Amino acid sequence: MRSKFDEQLELLNTELIQMGALCESAIALAAKALAQGDMELAGKVPETTLEIYQKGRNIETLCMKLLLQQQPVATDLRIISSALRMITDMERIGNNSGDIAEIVSMAKITEFNTDFPILDMGRSTIKMVTESIDAFVKRDVNIAREVISYDDVVDGYFDKIKKNLIAEFNNPNADGEKTLDLLMIAKYFERMGDHAVVIAKWVIFSITGNKD
Repeated sequence: MRSKFDEQLELLNTELIQMGALCESAIALAAKALAQGDMELAGKVPETTLEIYQKGRNIETLCMKLLLQQQPVATDLRIISSALRMITDMERIGNNSGDIAEIVSMAKITEFNTDFPILDMGRSTIKMVTESIDAFVKRDVNIAREVISYDDVVDGYFDKIKKNLIAEFNNPNADGEKTLDLLMIAKYFERMGDHAVVIAKWVIFSITGNKD
C-alpha cells in the first residue's frame, strides 16, 4: 500500500517538474519575443499557457485521488495540499507570461532602451520558478528560503526600471504609450517573482508545517 502511495507521490513530483518547465518556457518565450520584437513568437505563448492550465488539471486530479484513496496524514497530507496550492500560482505565472506576450503583440514593441534591465529581470524570474519547484522535489527548505530572498533582486530590477521609465516620461520625444507598456511588462515579471515566493513558502510548509 505504501509503495503504491510512494509511486504516486513520485508521479506528482514528475508532473510538477513538467509544469514548472512549461512555466519557464512561457516566461522565456515572452522575454525572447520582447527582446526580438517577434510577434510570431509572442503568438506562441498562449499555447504554452494552455498546456500549463491542462497540466494543472492533471495534477489536481492526481492530488484528489491521493486524498480520497490514500487518506494521507501529517507530512504526506501537507505535501499534497501544498502541491494543490502551488499549481494555482504556477497557472498565474503562465497567465502573466501571456499578458506580456499580448502587450508585445498589441503594442508592436520592436525595440527598447537596453538601460532597462527587463530581460535580466525575466531571467531572474525563471531562476526563481525553477528553484522553487526544485526545492519541492528535493524537500529542501534552504533552496526555498533562497528563492524568497532572491525576490529582492527582482524587486531591485523593477525599482530601477520604474525609475528609468519615469525619467523617460520627462523626455519630450518619448513615446508615452510605449513607456507605459514597458512598465506593465516589468510589473508582470515582478508579479511572477511574487508567485515564485508563494510557491517557495508552500514548499516550506509542506516540509515543516510552517510557512516561515
